[in-house]
Amino acid sequence: MNWTVIGAIGAGGALGAIARFKIRDLSEWLLGEQFLYGTLIANVVGCFLAGFLISYWQNAQVSMTLKEGVMIGFLGALTTFSTFSLETLYLLQQQVWLKAGMNILGNLVLCMLFVFVGAWLGGRMSG
Repeated sequence: MNWTVIGAIGAGGALGAIARFKIRDLSEWLLGEQFLYGTLIANVVGCFLAGFLISYWQNAQVSMTLKEGVMIGFLGALTTFSTFSLETLYLLQQQVWLKAGMNILGNLVLCMLFVFVGAWLGGRMSG
């Protein structure tokens, strides 16, 4: 068992969870609470960073400890499919169909788009 990697994942996870919390607070303060912007923003930013870093790091001399700390720890805690799913369930239970649909499409479409954009940009910058 590699305790250095486990420590990096734990530290990354703590920072990712704090970032996720602050993104939610900031989005509610800036955009209001009418829509679930915090989860959407965290997921889009996290997907962009995942795509970017996975491409950028292909040719870079980056330690596996750092990669796992960022990808598994930080981005794993920052992005949150479980929260997205629970928030969507809540909207469906309230029969707020349009908001539920917007939440589903926004998270899935934007996150897929941004993982591709991040991967493209990371590949262009690494090379």
